[in-house]
Amino acid sequence: MTKLRMIFAGLVVLMAIVSIGATGDVKKTPWKLTGQLEEACTCSSACPCWFGSKPTKMMCGGSQFIFISKGNYGDVQLDGLSVGAISQSPEGKSMMESFGKWNFNYYYIDEKATPEQRDALKAIATTVIAGGASPKTEIRYAPIVRKIDGKEHSISVGKYGTFSGHLVEGGLGGSVTITNPPGADPLHHEYLQGESTKFAYNDAGQDWSFGGTNYMLGTFEIDSEQYEKFSAGLAQKMAAANKK
Repeated sequence: MTKLRMIFAGLVVLMAIVSIGATGDVKKTPWKLTGQLEEACTCSSACPCWFGSKPTKMMCGGSQFIFISKGNYGDVQLDGLSVGAISQSPEGKSMMESFGKWNFNYYYIDEKATPEQRDALKAIATTVIAGGASPKTEIRYAPIVRKIDGKEHSISVGKYGTFSGHLVEGGLGGSVTITNPPGADPLHHEYLQGESTKFAYNDAGQDWSFGGTNYMLGTFEIDSEQYEKFSAGLAQKMAAANKK
């Protein structure tokens, strides 16, 4: 399987699982979010998983958390809430080629959310943050806190872990911007590249403690319509790739 076809395959599996889940509803619930993405992993910068390559370590383990400045899921308001996931790919496999068989993918939902908001955050997270990536999936409710001190961004997820990072400067000055990598979805259409300062995690049978690895910061405006179009587009690309 070529690298391009492998990327398409992984993304199509993701969107197929999302679509199957959505068709279980009598009526799809529209949603829209504006906010920032905080992400870090064990790979060296920049994480090659977004380019369909194998991780720089034996496995890629990391976090993706979205911080919602303004958002809604139907009539449920989500302003000021957070949700994310921490996951790990199998040894020697890229995130794309192993999608659906990751070692684990645990979701963490902002504990200050109401029951209705928790359901909404779960529905959105399993759409935009690797839904169906692993048969080993759990849902946790925890205080998710982000602190920004100058260039340093720090995120804590209750008793389960913390990670922090900062952006790196480009060779000609300014931030390093990555736009539309091969594995991009609407959430990862564009992000700024950085380096982690520390990452500690003690859930899912793990005991991580590292730093100096990949860190990413993104600003997003996404909605359910974008993801429906993304799913349809991927299916067309995969069909075309299979004809070659």
